[in-house]
Amino acid sequence: MKTKYALVWFVTFLLLFSCQDKEDGIYEDYLVAKPLTITTEEFNAGVDIIAPLPIEESGKIYAYENYVFINDKYKGVHVIDNSNPASPEKIAFIKIAGNVDISVKNNYLYADSIADLMVLDISDIYNIRIVDRLKNVLGSNIVWPVDVDFFDYGEIDYENEIIVGWETVTEKMLVEEYEERYRNTDVLFAETTNDASTGQGGSLARFKIVDNYLYAVDSHFINIFNIEDLSSPKDLEDVFAGFDIETIFNRDNYLFLGSMRGMYIYDITEPETPTFVSEFQHGTACDPVVVDGDYAYVTLRGGNACGALESGLFIVDISEITNPVLAESYPLESPYGLGVKDEKLFICDGPAGLKVYDKTNIKDLKQLNHFQDISTFDVIPLEEQLLMVGDEVLYQYQYLNNNLKLLSTLELN
Repeated sequence: MKTKYALVWFVTFLLLFSCQDKEDGIYEDYLVAKPLTITTEEFNAGVDIIAPLPIEESGKIYAYENYVFINDKYKGVHVIDNSNPASPEKIAFIKIAGNVDISVKNNYLYADSIADLMVLDISDIYNIRIVDRLKNVLGSNIVWPVDVDFFDYGEIDYENEIIVGWETVTEKMLVEEYEERYRNTDVLFAETTNDASTGQGGSLARFKIVDNYLYAVDSHFINIFNIEDLSSPKDLEDVFAGFDIETIFNRDNYLFLGSMRGMYIYDITEPETPTFVSEFQHGTACDPVVVDGDYAYVTLRGGNACGALESGLFIVDISEITNPVLAESYPLESPYGLGVKDEKLFICDGPAGLKVYDKTNIKDLKQLNHFQDISTFDVIPLEEQLLMVGDEVLYQYQYLNNNLKLLSTLELN
């Protein structure tokens, strides 16, 4: 009897194993991008100021006076009262469809809403008002996922819906079905010291205010606005600047544009017409840049669809601005934003944590701190403390001589 049951179980096991093996040979897991949409009515409604909400996906960080603004990708901006950095407080959410970037000067906040530029008066933070909206003046801020197997557009009503972003999910699909549906489908790919009246963004910013001008980069152009009248910007002629541009940084009369292909430098002595000066090419990688003295610090994130195989820090000598050259490089794990203050260099190395270096000798960087077991994204070194956002948490650190001390954390979700 036992032999009979043992034989039944053995045959059953073989059948299950055979079916599973067959199934594994037929099905595969695919990374699918699905559109995030809103109605055209919601988009045209512009801006709404509501009570604080849990964050869904923390984006870029911006500091202005006693406030911290944190982007919730494609949804809007969380407003945090930071008058007491040891105990920050969420006070409002500015709902802006398709928003990724902001910049602030003299209590006027400029924000992208897909291709529109929104102007808000934040002089009364509890009574924020929209004062202007310039339509179709920006290049698209929608980042197309580049590491997906295919895009599933579903049933989009293009007359009444607008794509504001993408979410990626893993789906199991018949290999034959995938090849039949998508083998002929092309995957489209999209992505200085401030005066006291202007806020400060991180190295991942695409908006930058310099004097009476707002510069906003998209993948190919510098979009330029005269903001002498802060409440009513004037849209000027765009300047073609290169390919796959992702970030913007200003020092003196120069704009430093970080792209997947390298770093472009533009002269803004004539602020309405930036002119090309030089470029530094590093292959293909995701690339923010900050500048201090004679050096530009560039983080490259590899191991993804940006193209590079390895991640690292490139230190570029820009003492001869027309001929930037690589001075030194260091390996990193998966870097995003970075910042500099005095002789310290701060790097958000993704899931590898926040790393702090003494950059006195760029040929021999000395690691001063490594805050591990946290996911890091963007950082802003302020005068009194360091702001860092990652994994839906706002971290603030106090500067010490050769150290940092955690001052506070604020859960955003």
